[in-house]
Amino acid sequence: MSDTPVKQQSTAAFYGQAVASFAVALGATAIGIFNLQADAWVRAFLGIAVLYLVTSAFTLAKVIRDRQEAGQIVNRVDQARLEKLLAEHDPLQKL
Repeated sequence: MSDTPVKQQSTAAFYGQAVASFAVALGATAIGIFNLQADAWVRAFLGIAVLYLVTSAFTLAKVIRDRQEAGQIVNRVDQARLEKLLAEHDPLQKL
C-alpha cells in the first residue's frame, strides 16, 4: 500500500502571507468605510455587509476543504481495496 499523505501542510511563509493579506484587506476596508463621506447608518450597513462577506467566505472555504478531504479518504479506501485484490490474485491458479 502506498504511503501518500492525506493532509498536505502549507509552509509557514504561505500561512503568514495569507494572514497578513487578510489583515491588510480587512483593515483597508474598515478604514475606507470609516472615512466614507456618508451617514452613519450607511457606514454601519457597509460594515455589517463586510462582516457577513468575511464569515461567508470562511464557511465556503471550510465546505470546499471538507469535501476535498472526504474525496481523498474515499480514494484511499478504494486504492487499498484494489491493492488487496491484486495482492491476493494468483494468475497461475487454475479456474
